[in-house]
Amino acid sequence: MYLGKITGNIIVGQSGGPTAAINSSLAGVYKAGKELGAEKVFGMLHGIQGLLAGKLIDLSEKITCDLELELLKRTPAAYLGSCRYKLPDYNKDAKDYEKLFRILKEQDISAFFYIGGNDSMDSIRKLSEYGELISSPIRFIGIPKTIDNDLEITDHTPGYGSAAKFIAAATKEIIRDSLVYNQKNLTIIEIMGRHAGWLTAAAALSKGQDCEGADRIYLPEKDFDKETFLKDINSLQKEKQSLVIAVSEGIHLADGRFVCELSDKEFYVDEFGHTMLTGAGAYLSALVKKELGCKTRAIELNTLQRCASHIASLSDIEEAFEVGRRGVMAAADGVTGEMAVIKRVSDSPYHCTYETHNIKQIANMEKNVPLSWINQGDDGMSEEFIRYAKPLIMGEVMPIMVNGLPMHLEYVGGR
Repeated sequence: MYLGKITGNIIVGQSGGPTAAINSSLAGVYKAGKELGAEKVFGMLHGIQGLLAGKLIDLSEKITCDLELELLKRTPAAYLGSCRYKLPDYNKDAKDYEKLFRILKEQDISAFFYIGGNDSMDSIRKLSEYGELISSPIRFIGIPKTIDNDLEITDHTPGYGSAAKFIAAATKEIIRDSLVYNQKNLTIIEIMGRHAGWLTAAAALSKGQDCEGADRIYLPEKDFDKETFLKDINSLQKEKQSLVIAVSEGIHLADGRFVCELSDKEFYVDEFGHTMLTGAGAYLSALVKKELGCKTRAIELNTLQRCASHIASLSDIEEAFEVGRRGVMAAADGVTGEMAVIKRVSDSPYHCTYETHNIKQIANMEKNVPLSWINQGDDGMSEEFIRYAKPLIMGEVMPIMVNGLPMHLEYVGGR
């Protein structure tokens, strides 16, 4: 039970790739902070990188009424702006930490919240450890966010449900479109996912009374073999003319090479050493066209799967708001160095509870799709996965429409 109060001010930032639900978590942090006594709720513009540059805003000046709070929950992308900034090892280089803690002290910050994925949780781990080292009273709490759904301990991550809903809906529509012409054709849908295939697995949710679903689903949890793939496609085309398959951008060969790296493209590498993956679908499309001679098309969902707030999941938006709120409540009770997590109680009826967990058991970990949830032959996902994922896409969030289009809260990142 949470009985604490917030003293002084709190600060919140967003990091990593945005989602359709990340701003709902920001709304949860803001509302709980104000309700629990925070004098000011500051926002970092472009995460820790912006904080180091002294770029802060008072969110009370931007969120002035309940309507704006609701708009924030329905606004895609990161309202405060994001970054991919890697904090160094404080044992080797403490300059960033000294500057950050000086800024936080000057602004009378009692609690620090960071909304993000795995790399962001590593930042919370480092900051809380350094704070303990210098006996700082500031509390550091991670708020989970990632469409990749690959954070440990939490049952799932806010952002995944809305992305999964978009992927499942888009897959259904692509399948229907592929049936128009009376000729052999293959459509490959490339979906985000470097090492974890949760997003691509969501294509399986398209299957129902009115849709056969994707013919094959290839995840990075299993090695990809080109020859087996070509034989499988050739065999399937003897049974049906139109094929639709879903592939993760991170599918790789047994030797570890990403399929997209088999092309001649150059790839961007970010601050964390992550190669920006793209092109697996295009490479496989060209391969099938060359080897099997049929009409092929590659569709890369790209950022659409993380910013499509017009088809956001209601359960996702509500849970994103709640983890933000619970994170503040935990900090008010003196908790630090932990992440808010979702604990599933039951699938049917769907019910979850919330708690916090030691960040050291979450940061730098990666949760993959269980191999037992992937059907033999890559022809879909198990019923266990469907039971797990289906509740996360339920419900609709009606956009506030103006002039025929969804209205969003005006972006402040970088201004």
